[in-house]
Amino acid sequence: MCQLVMLLLLYEEQRYIRNQLYLIGGSFGLREFAQIRYDVHKLHGKVDPALKEKLKQNQNPVTLESEYEKLDRSNLDNWENIRGPSLWEDSRTVQKQRREALRLKTE
Repeated sequence: MCQLVMLLLLYEEQRYIRNQLYLIGGSFGLREFAQIRYDVHKLHGKVDPALKEKLKQNQNPVTLESEYEKLDRSNLDNWENIRGPSLWEDSRTVQKQRREALRLKTE
């Protein structure tokens, strides 16, 4: 009886130690994965200064007035509703049918 109690206590102690090891090991592993995440973010966030200057030079300011003028120049009264293919339809077949219908319409 005494040996059985000693075995149970030894088993419980080993289980407690194993759980503590999982907890400590998991915290270190989580820290490493989080650090990798932040390191990758730093690497992708860096941009070459020469490239940044080149992008600034090519950038044209977009104003509300310029966008309004674009819309005003476009012909909104003469538009055609173009339907995209449904999920079960083959997009190439639908495009081929549209081209054929357009060709027949122009002839």
